[in-house]
Amino acid sequence: MSENVQQRVEHRHWILIACMLAMFMAAIEVTIVATAMPTIIAELGGFSQFGWVFSIYLLTQAVCVPVYGRLADLWGRKRVFFIGTALFLLGSVLCGFANSMGWLILFRAFQGLGAGAIMPLTSTIVADVYSPKERASIQGWLSSVWGVSAIIGPLTGAWIVQHFNWALIFWVNVPIGIISMLMLARWLPPHHTEHPQRLNIAGSAWLMICVSALLVALLQAEALGYWSLAFLVLAAVTGYILLRHEQRADAPLFPLAIWRSKVIVAGNAGNLIIGAAMMGISAFLPTWIQGINGGSPLQAGSTLAMMSIGWPLASTLSGHLMLRTSYRFTGQLGAFMLIVGTALLLTLRADSSVLSAGCFAFVIGTGMGLTSTTFLVSVQNSADFHIRGICTASIMFSRMLGSALGTAIMGAVLNYNLLQRLPGQQDPVQRIMSPGQRAEIADHALDQMITQIAASLHWVFAVSVLIALLSWFVARGLPKRRPE
Repeated sequence: MSENVQQRVEHRHWILIACMLAMFMAAIEVTIVATAMPTIIAELGGFSQFGWVFSIYLLTQAVCVPVYGRLADLWGRKRVFFIGTALFLLGSVLCGFANSMGWLILFRAFQGLGAGAIMPLTSTIVADVYSPKERASIQGWLSSVWGVSAIIGPLTGAWIVQHFNWALIFWVNVPIGIISMLMLARWLPPHHTEHPQRLNIAGSAWLMICVSALLVALLQAEALGYWSLAFLVLAAVTGYILLRHEQRADAPLFPLAIWRSKVIVAGNAGNLIIGAAMMGISAFLPTWIQGINGGSPLQAGSTLAMMSIGWPLASTLSGHLMLRTSYRFTGQLGAFMLIVGTALLLTLRADSSVLSAGCFAFVIGTGMGLTSTTFLVSVQNSADFHIRGICTASIMFSRMLGSALGTAIMGAVLNYNLLQRLPGQQDPVQRIMSPGQRAEIADHALDQMITQIAASLHWVFAVSVLIALLSWFVARGLPKRRPE
């Protein structure tokens, strides 16, 4: 597939700023809400539904990403971006008026429906207005938004709930989204489709059912128990129906050109792996800091912040590396850093310093920044204009699916090890992480519990290493050339 020669777009810097604002708005949503959740639960109640506030947002976002990507190719980037952002802002406003946990979960679903458009379309719009050679560095700027939001989000959320009503954490998105939409309305040129097509409604429906069933089974496996098998069966059946439908459809959701390109397949496989490996850090490293080291939530958050700092720095660096070396070298260098970082986690001990854990997280973030940006740019530079939207969306979707898979796999590994090492113990991790419950455990029993939980977490980190190793082999599928 070759690059379409696009007419030079004026005011590209304003378009880039608008996209960065929109991506920041969606990226900060998860971290800012997480900080405010204790305050929200204290007022609305419904602690048992706590997990659904996050799961429903991620679920609806992931389900809609491929559909929005295809719509962007058929209807135009600007129109679909406005639809998604309007949904996101509507959900944000409604969340602030929620008077029960049930209503909050419903309105978070609306937010997710909109966020599913924002993430892939901002990257696609930027890819449209910049040349293949320029994308290498520009996508690094977009990636830096994630690092900034990961640091600003918790601090802003804590400050808002301390001085204002918690509803403001949702409403703060509204002016940012409106400014972004106004800027794109002013400077982003309209998209003209030479061969307009209708959206594949049947394919979209089967895709949504399949992805929803799969993500519910993965994200809620512990709560569902054996019922999760029923959701997996539903996902498998609808996935098979979707595959057969795509083979016969006149306008498939995923054009065959996507799967004929080794670069696009490698990019999707790479982001699936990155998403899975990332969960070994985001979900389980804070457990080590607070449970094994006896650290505070602030120390655990600071450790993760180191990964958030390494990611955007490496994303920016990846653009320069690609232009001087090749896609493959940059991707394999990132994979090497990811392997080294996850392997270093295996050296953690109960007396290891929080600084050591933070340094390891920084190395992992560096690896993720190099690999994720390289995979994205290589895919966008291999895709024609008329399928670039769905190709970019598939990259985002692969990472989300990888995160869900990684959470399920590593959670199962941890639970299995705890069951074998601490039989009969009721939720041992929660007991050592709660200061009150930890103080009630005898010293000898506490040492034994910490030792067994640490060994169980080491198995989780070992799985992260194996997943990171896969990224090295996938990166070998990238071209040995520079962006041109």
